[in-house]
Amino acid sequence: MQTMGYHNLTMFEEYLKQEEKSQATLEKYLRDIRRFLAFLDGRTVNKELTIAYKEQLAEKYAPASVNSMLVAMNVFLRFWGLQKCCVKLMKIQKQIFCNEEKELTQQEYKRLVQAAAGTQISYILQTICGTGIRVSELKYITVEAVYCGKAVVNCKNKTRIIFIPAPLQKLLKKYIKKSCLQSGPVFLGKNLAPLDRSCIWRKMKKLCSAAKVAPQKVFPHNLWHLFARTFYLLEKDIVRLADLLGHSSINTTRIYTMETGNEHVGRMERVQKILIVT
Repeated sequence: MQTMGYHNLTMFEEYLKQEEKSQATLEKYLRDIRRFLAFLDGRTVNKELTIAYKEQLAEKYAPASVNSMLVAMNVFLRFWGLQKCCVKLMKIQKQIFCNEEKELTQQEYKRLVQAAAGTQISYILQTICGTGIRVSELKYITVEAVYCGKAVVNCKNKTRIIFIPAPLQKLLKKYIKKSCLQSGPVFLGKNLAPLDRSCIWRKMKKLCSAAKVAPQKVFPHNLWHLFARTFYLLEKDIVRLADLLGHSSINTTRIYTMETGNEHVGRMERVQKILIVT
């Protein structure tokens, strides 16, 4: 076994870059590994310690969060040839309903847009929710893409087309004109660089109070969820939805089409009205 320290991070970071991990993934892995190294505190890595680390995480975080951190740790350990120190992920019972306390509703989304009142973040909210684009892909929404009606996204060796529907095109053209943009990414920060995820996250959180929406529901990925659920509700076409979201597996897409518990109960009650004899 060997002693692991922060000096091991540099080579691991370079490895992640060579694997063409996204910037967000790279930052998360490094953040998780720093947490793991802090736990080790200079001690030699062994299986007993990694199991103890897993147990410590389980006391503080939800199983899904624990597994996310363990995945990063296992990748780090394998990179250094310490496969025997890797641990198994926590078993999570398959969830068939989405958490109503965390899912953003259409009404709440509309209140957020109204609270943004024509500011930059209002256009960002409507772009994500109107196209199914990821927040990390917003840089591909360019002036040229808006006038063309589609954006070409290149991410993780995959290329996909994001269509910009006519109503959204009209909205974004208005913003482009107001912002005096001639070319390039539409959504820029004060430094004229594309807005990053954390900046968009902060702008969204500032809307919560005025929109009367719980802060735990307001983050960029929830807009993606709302787009997926709304599309599926209208079209009932999970294959096309998988294409739009850039998923290679429909099983991944199913996560975004889960109903709330109340919606499922409503369906069951409609069935019972037909089948239950009183």
